[in-house]
Amino acid sequence: MCLIAFALHADPGCPLLIAANRDEFLDRPTEALHRWTLADGTEIVAGRDLRDGGTWLGLSPRGRVAMLTNVRQTQAGPGPRSRGELVTRWLQGQSDEHDADQLATTIDPGAYGGFNLVVGDFHRHRWTWLSNRHPDAPHEARSPGLYRKALEAGVYGLSNASLDTPWPKTQRLKRAVADALVGLHQRCASDDWLQPLARTLTDRAQAEVRELPHTGVPDDMERALSSPFVHMPDRAYGTRSSLVVSARPGADQGWEVRMDEWTHDHAALGGPFEAVPHRRETLVW
Repeated sequence: MCLIAFALHADPGCPLLIAANRDEFLDRPTEALHRWTLADGTEIVAGRDLRDGGTWLGLSPRGRVAMLTNVRQTQAGPGPRSRGELVTRWLQGQSDEHDADQLATTIDPGAYGGFNLVVGDFHRHRWTWLSNRHPDAPHEARSPGLYRKALEAGVYGLSNASLDTPWPKTQRLKRAVADALVGLHQRCASDDWLQPLARTLTDRAQAEVRELPHTGVPDDMERALSSPFVHMPDRAYGTRSSLVVSARPGADQGWEVRMDEWTHDHAALGGPFEAVPHRRETLVW
């Protein structure tokens, strides 16, 4: 997953809102959003990486959430272990005592390529960001460490740098999430509130040259990666899917958690967004 904006307990009517794009090579085998079971028997709702078996963003029926982005680096490889297992490791936690501090003790930062990991317990209002790259210089080659930060209520953004690094596309999606929270109250009887998110997640407008980050990749690649929706057919790479997760008041004083995922076919780009294959899953927390 390469672009995420998320609101944590920023609005009492929607205490969790996530908008995310997953960017990946087009030939990497993947299963779309669905319910599946981890090796220990834990059921989760997530897409699935069929090459390494993990995922990039997932939820559990117990109210656990985990989301992952890679950190862009020019020389560092993927690492001996798959970053996607960090997501499933958090989701399979079965007790309240299994918290982010305990998770951190099990992570060898040198065993993985650069990552940002956000883990949360919806019911306990506990959210943590972890990374094995220095937050002040995530793209530099340094001895890996493990960095973490507890997250308070608010709106956050992640792409392929550090938490809330103000890349143009990250800022754009954070604004769209904030607009969607307003729209929830104005258009609560329909799904119109999703439109700011859908427009931003599928936006192919690239940043101006003066706004581009400098992460060590060639300038033409930096520009191609600067749009919220990435389309790089010459490299067989791009945004594979878009996901919106929202928690809204449900029956019996619980929360209905809806996950809407759209799967993109880069060979058929240009059609209306409404025609993009759409999948929906729902949990009750």
